[in-house]
Amino acid sequence: MSSASSFGWQTRVYWEDTDGGGVVYYANYLRFMERARSEWLRARGWSQLTLVAEHSILFIVANVNIEYLKPARLDDMLFVGCEPKPEGRVTLLFQQAIRRTAPDGELLTTALVRVACVDAHSFRPKRFPGFVLEGLS
Repeated sequence: MSSASSFGWQTRVYWEDTDGGGVVYYANYLRFMERARSEWLRARGWSQLTLVAEHSILFIVANVNIEYLKPARLDDMLFVGCEPKPEGRVTLLFQQAIRRTAPDGELLTTALVRVACVDAHSFRPKRFPGFVLEGLS
């Protein structure tokens, strides 16, 4: 991930993120990725509540292709990256990766997440506003 729109967010693995063996439950990787995309929005000065209230838009996940490479474990510090790329008028494709931050930065999970912009009331596809696409390459 190397473009100007790349973003990373750090989190810790807590007990509630794991199965009985202290390994992150597979669906929770998606939760980490969702949070990183939300934090990407915040870092750009947008709140999801504001986007709904002022622009009547929501972002929904339309498709996920995820690959689990190695397990994250209880108390691991994780770096969750996301790099958005425009894909048509109503979708963004986020290239996402989760790495262990210490000691080796080991790659644990990768995913391509397609996010669609929809009208907050009708849930019909809606073109991404220019200010969201600004600065994406």
